[in-house]
Amino acid sequence: MSVQQIAVVAMMAAVLACSVGKVPQGRPQERWPGKEWPTASPVDVGLDAAALAAFSAFVGGRGCVIRHGSLVYSWGNASARGDVASAVKPIYNHLLHHAVSSGLLPSLDQKVVEWEPRLKALNPTLGYKDRNITWRHMANQISGYEVANDPGTAFDYNDWQMALFIDTLVQKVYQVNNYSQWDSRVLNPLLCDVIQCEDAPTLMAFGTQDRPGRLAISPRDFARFGMLYMRNGTWNGSEVLPAQVVRDILTEPVPNSILQSSAAAAQVIPGQRSLGSTRVPDSQTDHLGSYSWLWWINGVNRTGGRHWPAAPVDSFAACGHGGQEDMFVFPSLDMIVSWNECMVVTTPDIEAHAVSLAMAAVIH
Repeated sequence: MSVQQIAVVAMMAAVLACSVGKVPQGRPQERWPGKEWPTASPVDVGLDAAALAAFSAFVGGRGCVIRHGSLVYSWGNASARGDVASAVKPIYNHLLHHAVSSGLLPSLDQKVVEWEPRLKALNPTLGYKDRNITWRHMANQISGYEVANDPGTAFDYNDWQMALFIDTLVQKVYQVNNYSQWDSRVLNPLLCDVIQCEDAPTLMAFGTQDRPGRLAISPRDFARFGMLYMRNGTWNGSEVLPAQVVRDILTEPVPNSILQSSAAAAQVIPGQRSLGSTRVPDSQTDHLGSYSWLWWINGVNRTGGRHWPAAPVDSFAACGHGGQEDMFVFPSLDMIVSWNECMVVTTPDIEAHAVSLAMAAVIH
């Protein structure tokens, strides 16, 4: 072999050695948290630290930013549990789809009356409409329960329906009647243990006697749930939900042709509890073309506008108290932002502005 050939072979070997284990810029190797989140600096993952500081100063409260599988920024106490209000709803949906995937439920289109027979007797003057409520209706807030709408005909974001949904799912389908066992027999084995939560989330945020089913979780643990869905239902190589199920969950918003309910109150099961609101009827918000299986997504409203104009189209979020407790996932950026106790974000427009500040931190 000539000196020139030896030099070429050596150069190729050096290039190969340098390339082993590397990925193209912008597509780093997939990282997963174990018992703790791995950490990195903002600049190491293509984020601007000053812009993140401006974002967190606006949002307030406490929270964290995850990028490329590492915790890269936090403010306040990101390890403290706190109630997340309606942001729990995607977890309810997760438990529903797990019940279908595991065979506990035959279909999302099964009628809920088969599990909750008290629905049979409701609203005779409305044609016993509640007999036709399906799990699909409940998990998209179009069941018409508590208002005088037929199932599937109007969007009614209400806390009476959510209480019926989670009580029926956990107590009847999962057969865990005692609220004190919801964590140990449902939440932990089906989700929190799987994604290795650090801070002991609980569905008894206020105890078993006060709105059971409300979730207390830390921002950094909530980000783990976001990562599970950002990575198509897998956790560190193991399937938790089928990837196609996760894709469907995040891409099937309530159509804009279905309007927010303005109907009168209707009969409910005697003694029906609420997860929060005591208004009757309780129609809290429109879906804005961006509500998919209890997640908020970056959909298109009736005037053609995006829900979060500054964010990638594939963004999705679990949102509570109008934006005060949010967990945002930006899959195309491999980024999650989770916050709690934010007293500034109270409307969709302010929430969208907060998202734009987070997006301003992305360098590449």
